[in-house]
Amino acid sequence: MLSRRRFLKSTAAAGLALTAQMPPHALAQVAPARPRRIIVDAQIHLWTANTPERPWAPGARPQTPEPMTIERVVPLIDEAGVDRVVIVPPSLENNRLDYAQEAVKRYPGRFGIMGTFAANDPSTARRFATWRQQTGVLGLRINIAENQAAWLTDGTTDWIWPAAEAARLPMMFLTTGQMNHFARIAERHPQLTLIIDHMGVSAATVSHNKAVETIDQSVALARFPNVSVKLSSVPLLSKDAYPFRDVTHHIRKLFDAYGPRRCHWGTDVTNSFTKATYKQRLIHFTEELNFLTEDDKDWIMGRSIMERLGWA
Repeated sequence: MLSRRRFLKSTAAAGLALTAQMPPHALAQVAPARPRRIIVDAQIHLWTANTPERPWAPGARPQTPEPMTIERVVPLIDEAGVDRVVIVPPSLENNRLDYAQEAVKRYPGRFGIMGTFAANDPSTARRFATWRQQTGVLGLRINIAENQAAWLTDGTTDWIWPAAEAARLPMMFLTTGQMNHFARIAERHPQLTLIIDHMGVSAATVSHNKAVETIDQSVALARFPNVSVKLSSVPLLSKDAYPFRDVTHHIRKLFDAYGPRRCHWGTDVTNSFTKATYKQRLIHFTEELNFLTEDDKDWIMGRSIMERLGWA
């Protein structure tokens, strides 16, 4: 009579022998399937029409002629197979979060928000301790516009970094060619999670022909483990049609510097809206960048931003 141990050994041996005799196509059929990839868009703007009841910021210029509403975005992400989206309220929303929060409430688990704030108002610091208690809010986002560049050196924004670090709030940030100033910030505040928007490149940076210089500044920040980068808004940077071959070396340079766990895919779809469909912006990363392994894509397309933001 076979003992249990001898039975298991003989069964395993028989299984191995059978597998060795199977042709490659049969082996492929029995190989375990890869877990489904979670896909997260690290940046989309949402906004409604400019009305007396909900006015835009003075002088605001939207990125598309029509508002980018929840009703427009949900079919886009559904068709592309995107699981989650990080909403960055645009500047025309006057730091309001209520419309982004409406998306969170209507589609539980699919939307998160990086709350915007007045960077020149230190009194905001007292709100940071309870910032994530707001519906759907995951962290902060700051955009230093071209006419605000001095704020990074004249003391205007000095209150932000220690306050955000103390509150453990991840921060996405964008400037117009002043990425180098964030080396000092990242070094002095090692517990502050900093996420570079759009490889560091804003529309104004492109218009001033400073994109390459700015990307090099973003690469230099990779030496700080608390900094990561969104490989987003690629069509803005490209002079080519899809699949934007002229930007590949920039993406590769940042990927090599940061690695897959500190790189985040995102569309920023309303920027350069007519240059590529929403789905093209996704398959650009999943099908066109042959230096990325499938494991790399798992991280870049979703896992890394969820980990970075603590978005369970």
